Amino acid sequence: MTQLLNPPSSVMTHISNPVLTGFHPDPSILRVGNDYYLATSTFEWFPGVRIHHSRDLIHWRTVKSPLRRSSQLDMRGNPNSCGIWAPCLSHDGEKFHLIYTNVRTWNSGPFKDSHNYLVTATDIEGEWSEPIYLNSSGFDPSLFHDDDGRKWLVNMLWDHRVGKNQFSGILLQEYDAKQQKLVGETKNIFLGTPLGLVEGPHIYKRNGWYYLLTAEGGTSYEHAASLARSRTLDGEYEIHPNNPLLSSWGHPHLEIRKAGHASLVQTQNDEWYLAHLCGRPLEAGLERGYCPLGRETSLQAMEWHDDDWLYVQGGGNTPHRLAPAPKLEAHPWSTEPTTDHFDQPELRLDWQSLRIPVDSSWLSLTDRPGFLRLYGRESLTSNHDQSLIARRLQDFHATASTKLEFEPQHFQQMAGMVAFYDSKHWVYLRVSRDEKLGKTLSILVLDAGNYSEPLEQEIGIEGWQSVHLKVVFAKHHFHFEYSSDGTTWQRIGADFETYKLSDDYCNGLSFTGAFIGLCAQDLAGTKASADFDLFVYTPIS
Repeated sequence: MTQLLNPPSSVMTHISNPVLTGFHPDPSILRVGNDYYLATSTFEWFPGVRIHHSRDLIHWRTVKSPLRRSSQLDMRGNPNSCGIWAPCLSHDGEKFHLIYTNVRTWNSGPFKDSHNYLVTATDIEGEWSEPIYLNSSGFDPSLFHDDDGRKWLVNMLWDHRVGKNQFSGILLQEYDAKQQKLVGETKNIFLGTPLGLVEGPHIYKRNGWYYLLTAEGGTSYEHAASLARSRTLDGEYEIHPNNPLLSSWGHPHLEIRKAGHASLVQTQNDEWYLAHLCGRPLEAGLERGYCPLGRETSLQAMEWHDDDWLYVQGGGNTPHRLAPAPKLEAHPWSTEPTTDHFDQPELRLDWQSLRIPVDSSWLSLTDRPGFLRLYGRESLTSNHDQSLIARRLQDFHATASTKLEFEPQHFQQMAGMVAFYDSKHWVYLRVSRDEKLGKTLSILVLDAGNYSEPLEQEIGIEGWQSVHLKVVFAKHHFHFEYSSDGTTWQRIGADFETYKLSDDYCNGLSFTGAFIGLCAQDLAGTKASADFDLFVYTPIS
């Protein structure tokens, strides 16, 4: 959803970080003419890869995702935090190129099944090609277009063997665009720095130097961006004298934490910016904390010194919440209404589904015009066929509400609103049916796979044609409310802890963020339908 992050003026003085709030990790930034594009990871959420567009590096809007077909991205059955890892967006003067990984397994042993693909398009918001398979040797692939016309793929190498360094270096191999395949020798060009866990490679060329930008330290609080250079593409690469190039580790009072996994862009005026992953914990000052908004994207102004090394502008190597803005005319975008009435032929771009694309077998905007109709399918624990759409939580303080019409016939039919992290972590305000009470409201909780129903008694709403549901986030806690008319609200249940919807809590090393979802289940398999009349997301300042 388009957001205005700063008031418009002719020239802006600062970039307010993060520029992409909520779950938007692993940024790959690109300039084509006067347009800036930024691609971020989506993991198990469909469609795959979020792309954002700006003309001033301050105001960003979301454009259509490139991976909108199952033939491009098959994630059905993928475990949590698998799917799209660290895409790379580039342009060779004729076409956009998007390199991406579909990770199928990663935390069930020493192996990672990570398959790397390439799609292309002439129009970034148009149709993208069918995928070209590249390799599966490791994740975080990136494509470098050299000035002699040759193209090169780099990706980290995963070593599953006992006693070996699993993050065992950066592989380089040529890509032949005519043959649409990798050709020639594969070479390990960089083993990383003492920070360890080398991944996320991007190559840039300037003044006869090849610069290799990598992510290191792991994608939590020790995260960092490292820089190395060589006179030849295949090395040897010397490490930046003040490495890491950027990190927030060891600075617990910074507002921007987890800084790392970065990419570079050069403006029309020869200004340089680093787009990097970051996180904002609930509490400042702690060495480690919880980031329910997920891993976000920030921008830092950079500068080249006479030694041909890149540095953070102003000195040091830590991220800034306010970064100097480029000398570009301000270009704000119009904002969408806060209320989604589901009266358009397609879902808004802020909605995503889990693992599979939206289709008419389980979601319709036309079966009942002006309503989102969901046909119930599998449970919220499923990694296959859920009837759920969700949008990111992008603010520590926010509310979201909906109006639901649903007539369940028995307890296996449910629909409602869910605060969702993944299939093992969620809190669900649902409408269902009890044999004695009739239609009811209740709350279901799955906490690290442990199921509970915290209400002592379900709330009867028999005879209600519709019910309004609301979730209220107040930074450290959130709670649910309900209403018969959308005006007078009544609280249901106790406070829930927001930190339990964070990467840091969910498995300790997961990769997404908190979502607010609308969903329907029919565990009997009869596809009972639920109609949602509106959805309102409101940040609270």
